[in-house]
Amino acid sequence: MDEQQNIAKQYDPSQVEDRLYKKWMDEGYFHAVPDKNKKPYTIVMPPPNITGQLHMGHALDNTLQDILIRTKRMQGYSALWLPGTDHASIATEAKIVDAMAKEGITKDMIGREKFLERAWEWRRVYGGRIVEQLKKLGSSCDWERERFTMDEGLSKAVQEVFLKLYDKGLIYKGERITNWCPKCNTSISDIEVEYEEQAGHFWHIKYPVKDSGEFVIIATTRPETLLGDTAVAVNPEDDRYAHLVGKTLILPLVNKEIPVIADSYVDKEFGTGCVKITPAHDPNDFEVGLRHDLPVVRIMDDNAIMNDNAGQYKGLDRYEARKKMVEDLEKLGLLVKIENHSHNVGTCQRCRTVIEPFISKQWYVRMKPLAEPAIEAVRSGATKFVPERFSKIYYNWMENIQDWCISRQLWWGHRIPAYYCQECGHMMVQGDAPDKCSKCGSTKLEQDPDTLDTWFSSALWPFSTLGWPEKTEDLEYYYPTDVLVTGYDIIFFWVARMIFSGVEHMKETPFKYVFIHGIVRDAQGRKMSKSLGNGIDPLEVIAQYGTDALRFALVTGNSPGNDLRFSTEKVEAARNFANKVWNASRFVLMNFDEDLDFSKVDKSKFTIADKWIMSRINTVTKEVTDNIDKFELGLGLQKIYDFIWEEFCDWYIEMVKPRLYDRESEGRLEAQYVLNFVLGNAMKLLHPYMPFVTEEIFTHLINDGRSIMISEWPKYSEELNFAADEAKMKTIMDAIRNIRNIRAEMNVPPAKRAKMIFVAAGADEKATLAEGEAFFQRLAGASEVVVQSDKEGIPADAVGTVIAGVEIFIPLDELIDFEKEIERLTKEKKNLEGELKRVNGKLNNEGFISKAPASVIEEEKAKREKYQDMYDKVVARLESLKK
Repeated sequence: MDEQQNIAKQYDPSQVEDRLYKKWMDEGYFHAVPDKNKKPYTIVMPPPNITGQLHMGHALDNTLQDILIRTKRMQGYSALWLPGTDHASIATEAKIVDAMAKEGITKDMIGREKFLERAWEWRRVYGGRIVEQLKKLGSSCDWERERFTMDEGLSKAVQEVFLKLYDKGLIYKGERITNWCPKCNTSISDIEVEYEEQAGHFWHIKYPVKDSGEFVIIATTRPETLLGDTAVAVNPEDDRYAHLVGKTLILPLVNKEIPVIADSYVDKEFGTGCVKITPAHDPNDFEVGLRHDLPVVRIMDDNAIMNDNAGQYKGLDRYEARKKMVEDLEKLGLLVKIENHSHNVGTCQRCRTVIEPFISKQWYVRMKPLAEPAIEAVRSGATKFVPERFSKIYYNWMENIQDWCISRQLWWGHRIPAYYCQECGHMMVQGDAPDKCSKCGSTKLEQDPDTLDTWFSSALWPFSTLGWPEKTEDLEYYYPTDVLVTGYDIIFFWVARMIFSGVEHMKETPFKYVFIHGIVRDAQGRKMSKSLGNGIDPLEVIAQYGTDALRFALVTGNSPGNDLRFSTEKVEAARNFANKVWNASRFVLMNFDEDLDFSKVDKSKFTIADKWIMSRINTVTKEVTDNIDKFELGLGLQKIYDFIWEEFCDWYIEMVKPRLYDRESEGRLEAQYVLNFVLGNAMKLLHPYMPFVTEEIFTHLINDGRSIMISEWPKYSEELNFAADEAKMKTIMDAIRNIRNIRAEMNVPPAKRAKMIFVAAGADEKATLAEGEAFFQRLAGASEVVVQSDKEGIPADAVGTVIAGVEIFIPLDELIDFEKEIERLTKEKKNLEGELKRVNGKLNNEGFISKAPASVIEEEKAKREKYQDMYDKVVARLESLKK
């Protein structure tokens, strides 16, 4: 029993959390093994970037996953939470390039092999940082299974998928318009482009018609692309320009002839009805160009510097060229006007540079054949979105999906397994590097320099991490996974790609549920960002308040799919709750005996309060389990919080104190048993949310000696459903609340006791009130409890209150000493008269009113209103006492 009483006076997370996490790791509690006697439950962690630093989004995402996995582990599942990190090609390469720049080194100077050596060293140094931070969060991942998107097994999976899709004709290489980032120097997919509202202009430019005094006017937001125009298009039904179709225009600044073409792509109601067609620099223009067999003229290099096709503007940055060209157009009298215009500009998600769409040769995945069965997987319910509304976003993107550009002009990543003969140009796509060209026999071969989009490997994550393409025991047992927990911002990036990859390669959807959460905002509802300086470092919160407090603050009030506000006040409230739980537990443990033997408990001695609290924890167990199963984690936490704080701490512990304090009390052992049982189950329900404080308390309780982590999750039992006792306790507690309210309103000192008369017609109510006599005495300050059927003998001045089926009366002279109360109220009346005189003096002073700021005047008016209200109540109370 020493263990029970040897509990620290105060809970200090810094002295507990690292010790307990090490214990859990050392005992192997996080490690899952396939077990035919258990059901599997699997979550794969969305892999954070190896460049990453733990932020609030990670903290929320991983806390939600940990709650689910800890619950299922306690419920007896073989619960696997598989962790890992992503190589994040663009972000990581950018970091390494920046670091090299400080040394005065570039990629070209050291070559690909030396660069990759640096990249792997970067991963070694920084790759584990976020893993250690996730451990600080209490994440109970199976770290023995940790994976990395470029480890040997996952690289094998990536190559296998590439070759399979290529052989099926679903991967191809082609020239198309690509989103290009001039700073990262690589292509990026549509969903890696973020659009920002920017102030810009419409430049209206004359294009002369050859051998005519006529001209057409086009309006463009990017005049520099004029140099790549190969036609001007008009709508075939636009009578204004019908006579020009087939004629030739002189392209300004270049003096090159380009045709006027008719194409229904042009909206004749928009602008001038004439559209410049630049096939190499606009996706829509590219499609028009294909239809009309137009030349494709690219005018910029990969750094967005004007190239040889730009003539006199060669060597200028795109914005410098724009400025110079506008000046030249004005000199030539070809600039009609410049109009202000706000529009959405595409920027690179990583570096915020304005992207440049232009023609380039890239590798693509043909998406329509992959998207259709993936859409059906969600429509059929094989994968469900929580909340369901997010499936609409999924459908909208998948039903309108474009081919996926998967090649990136980077060195860090999975290199494309394509080889080119330097003699005949033949291309070979295969796993291992060929010895010679399969067409001409030459040994002069070169591998494609491009790497695959990071999301190509991430798309395989749910099955590649379990050993695919090998038929492993883990893959057989743990796939498909149960739930993916992620934010709504990567439904396109990742969720959709995992679904179509799982359906294509495993013939089965990768997860049963997609549990979508919102983003963490600041207390004012703003998105956390560097520019606003409102970011909060979760590690700093942990250092100050403890991990449990951070986790509680992230989950409380949280509902699936909705953003949440995070504030210091929330964390402080969470810490206060942890302290409340600790102090209540310490009180319970300090009132346990050294030789407690619960086998001697006589259940017939359970009081109404004992049955009520056991019935309540039983009901709360059912409700919280149901909430967690439905991913209503915030709602579940609120129910545990309310139960522990209000019902267990504020009510039951207070009710049970007399039995604990009296060592000879009959039913003392039963009280101790109930406290241990209810507190133990409450800690189990709270454990997934607040793992550390619950484990520390649980180790001091009388239990089976196991860690709370691997103890059995509480189950609802009909034997503990004491509905009648709950109803009785509700009557007693409602009565106590109402009596307390009366005492508070009348400023009755806590020590003052009073006679209480209960009037109830029903026999059940009378029995309940009689049973609650001890509680009325202890918790409501009753000196005497009288239960009667009518109002006979009740003093006329008795104060009354009503609950369901019962009237409660307290004789006024039992509550207050009339003379002392009149004396106190008279003094208070005098003070208030002084305050009213002072504030009225100010407000009636013209000098004050004319000089004081409006806010000060309003403040004084509010004070007057408050003092007047207080004065009126005091006067009314005095009059009632003097009658």
